[in-house]
Amino acid sequence: MAARKRIAVIGAGAAGLSAAKYMAAAGFNVTVFELGSEIGGMWCYRNDNGLSSAYRTLHINTSRSVTRFHDLDFDADVQAFPDHWDMHRYLVKYARHFDLERLIRFRTAVVDARPQFSPGREAPVWELELSDGTTARFDTVIAATGHLSEPLHVAGFRDDFAGTYVHAHDYKEPEDFVGQRICVVGVGNSACDIASDVCVTAPRCVLVARSGVIILPKLFCGRPFTDITRKIQRSWIPARLRRRLTAALTWLVHGDMARLGFRPMRERVHTTSNGTIVTDIAYRRIEVKHEITAIDGHRLSFSDGTAEDFDTLIAATGYRITLDYIARDIVPLEDNRLRLYKRMAQPGWPGLYFMGFFNTDTALNMVFEHQARWIGEIETGVAVLPAEAEMWRDIEAQEAWVAGRFKDTPRHTIEEEHVPYLSALAKSLRVMRRHARRA
Repeated sequence: MAARKRIAVIGAGAAGLSAAKYMAAAGFNVTVFELGSEIGGMWCYRNDNGLSSAYRTLHINTSRSVTRFHDLDFDADVQAFPDHWDMHRYLVKYARHFDLERLIRFRTAVVDARPQFSPGREAPVWELELSDGTTARFDTVIAATGHLSEPLHVAGFRDDFAGTYVHAHDYKEPEDFVGQRICVVGVGNSACDIASDVCVTAPRCVLVARSGVIILPKLFCGRPFTDITRKIQRSWIPARLRRRLTAALTWLVHGDMARLGFRPMRERVHTTSNGTIVTDIAYRRIEVKHEITAIDGHRLSFSDGTAEDFDTLIAATGYRITLDYIARDIVPLEDNRLRLYKRMAQPGWPGLYFMGFFNTDTALNMVFEHQARWIGEIETGVAVLPAEAEMWRDIEAQEAWVAGRFKDTPRHTIEEEHVPYLSALAKSLRVMRRHARRA
């Protein structure tokens, strides 16, 4: 049965490679479609698929021991926090180690994925229309194209600012901004990385942080911070205690975020990790402000009543989820919300899955593996998805959980804390296995 089942994976980044590896190991006939000519997705700097948001100085925020897949290590000489070149080499190594390259069709975009079956009455059949004009049919489609390729622009920034406007997605190298007065909007990982990049050669650099933030250090007592915090990421440790321990360790390194100019954190937000931004603020290479209230040519006004001229405005304002190869009546996308059961399955459309469409507080590769195993058990028949109504109830409960804990922004619509998420995946598998045994 597995040998006959045809699985299409869209995207040859980390999530797509993980999906391909697990589906091929289960005996399925797997084909990976990659828009560009490279393995690695966003970790391929200047990827010719045009979708990578990597910049030249980018390093991953988690240590190599946390970032690796469970069954393949980085090369011995890779630094503690791999950069994008390290990550790209690692993903190529992963593909070759598990013989995945032969499954990939490079320079082949999926234009449309359309169902050719009646849900509930027929077995799933998905027809993919490809960029070369051909079509191909599959039993299952796994979308692994990610959510960091379509910039989300703040109304007015691009049109009203008279200087150079750049979204973080298009930022690549600090040399392009030497000697310029720069305002960076945002306080996520990219915003802090970019501000630290450009501030050392900028006569003026302002970081606009509209909300409170906790900036995790990269090192604690000379060790990668994530190597330490992973020891408390256990389901039997209460979530509030985990957060308090992490915040306490962060305070020991960085002190009070408010003393650096950030607002107090009133709502939970996705954590930021950076090794230099706090020092750059302390050295006054960067000044923190809270909001831009007006734009007049090159002049930006701020909520503290000050105003000054800037040459460049860099907007690290996040991304919009796009799925231009699937119709909206199949997968709705309202207000940047991708409403999926366990972040993967679209209720009512069997044989269609999504991997990697989440933000989380740990390395992505480990979570990708859990997602791939979850899909694999369903596709092999070991587990059976719940009824559609039950999936919708679970989605609504998850949305309420996020809304009750995180700031209401497009970014947080796909927010997941990995400890409860992985526990929820394990629990759902136990239930779905029982359903399969009864069927």
